Amino acid sequence: MKHGAGLTLGLVVVAVMAGGGGYWMGNQGISLPGISGIAPSHAPAATASAAPAEKAVKKERKLLYYRNPMGLPDTSPTPKKDPMGMDYIAVFEGEDEDDSGEPATSNQVRISTEKVQKLGVRTEAAQMRSLDRLVRAAGRVEPDERRIFAISPKFEGYVEKLHVNVTGQPVAKGQALFEVYSPELVSAQREYAIAAQGVDSLKDAEGNVQAGMKQLADSSLLRLKNWDIPESQIKALAKSGKTKRTLTFLSPVSGVVTEKKALQGMRFMPGEELYQVSDLSSVWVVADVFEQDIGLIQSGATATVRINAYPDKSFAGKVSYVYPTLNADTRTVPVRVELANPELLLKPAMFAQVELSVSARGSVVTVPVSAVIDSGTRQIALVQKGEGRFEPREVRLGARSDAYIEIVDGVKDGEQVVVAANFLIDAESNLKAAMSGFGHAQQPAPTAKGGSHRAEGLVEESDASTGTVTLSHGPVASLNWPAMTMEFKMANESLQQALKPGAKVTVEFVERAPGEWVITHVEPMSAVSPASAPVADK
Repeated sequence: MKHGAGLTLGLVVVAVMAGGGGYWMGNQGISLPGISGIAPSHAPAATASAAPAEKAVKKERKLLYYRNPMGLPDTSPTPKKDPMGMDYIAVFEGEDEDDSGEPATSNQVRISTEKVQKLGVRTEAAQMRSLDRLVRAAGRVEPDERRIFAISPKFEGYVEKLHVNVTGQPVAKGQALFEVYSPELVSAQREYAIAAQGVDSLKDAEGNVQAGMKQLADSSLLRLKNWDIPESQIKALAKSGKTKRTLTFLSPVSGVVTEKKALQGMRFMPGEELYQVSDLSSVWVVADVFEQDIGLIQSGATATVRINAYPDKSFAGKVSYVYPTLNADTRTVPVRVELANPELLLKPAMFAQVELSVSARGSVVTVPVSAVIDSGTRQIALVQKGEGRFEPREVRLGARSDAYIEIVDGVKDGEQVVVAANFLIDAESNLKAAMSGFGHAQQPAPTAKGGSHRAEGLVEESDASTGTVTLSHGPVASLNWPAMTMEFKMANESLQQALKPGAKVTVEFVERAPGEWVITHVEPMSAVSPASAPVADK
């Protein structure tokens, strides 16, 4: 009896536990397989409350379009690959705006914050400042042409004696250079001596005779003066009546003998240069200023001259003349600078580095020189539009100083420009591809948000050697084009197979450069939905 009672009690306990477990699982919304009679009465309410939470978890950003991975102005509403096989990059809502909330332009460059830090990108605001600059030019020391004297006898004769017999020897004004003998000179002296004595002896003669003798004496005296005979020697000749066999030539100026052609005993002819004496107490420095800088140089501008021979010295002077001629070989204009040279440190033919001060034109918008990327055909500055966003802009340059350059057009005062690592940004983001979109600002906006266009047409001609195809296509709504026949370029050779003459195709194309339309994708017309515009009739 006791055994049967214990068995009955165990069955009751099992039943109670089963009922309690079913009740708990019902409250949790769990159904047991094989038990169809257990179902919670509030299951629909639990399912309804779980739906919003599940919807919030699954909420995703809105996809806008897919952009070209190489930065070309080409987008697609569906995933695709470019001609090189690279996947187009998805652009979601919010990614096409900069930090200021303004829509990002198609040619903006996006760099992650981590890469910006690794590249060492540094920006600086464009500022209004006065550009005082220096124009640098190479020059050479030359003697002052107004201080060069040539000693050339005006009669024929012979060099009897040289008092200065070395080129480069310094001489003082009035110092004897050489002595000459000339039969003509001796004869002229005798003539004057006789005429002078005749005038004295005919003081009591008739007026006509006295006047004739005086006229002869004056004529002889004039000839001696025209031959540059010193006044002292003429007076001594008139007083004593004795002629001298030789005539001494004196230095007309204090300076240096820069040329000496006279030799002991040589014969010379009238007008032959025997000595050249230069006064080097003041010299010229002729600087060759490049053509693009010559408009800034004016007479009176201050100049600083440095000579390699004296690296610790600088010489101050002023621009005295800007030559009116240009050297066609070097594209430079000579500019004359006058310098005092009391110690004769500056020697003719020395090379010089010249710095010419140029006054500024007032305050202008400037950026550091490092902010400009010069491709040779255009100049680009990177303007920061937000965190990790940079907009390449073509700029027009003006005056330049050592550290800053004037921006005539392209950047405004206060805008942040990249001054360090801009070339690394170029390499990181394929900036050249992004810049190719500059020429599209004036074109009609394409469908969606990209620069890609679609057209249906008939292939007329295809030339593999030049990579071009002639397509007779229907209207292109995104460009407001009517139906026409025109030439396109192919992005790569693989498109040649689908662009055979006579094929009816749907193409996608972009403008890679102004007026250069490139087909990037081709599909047979049967494989796509027909376009609303018909193919242009031939």
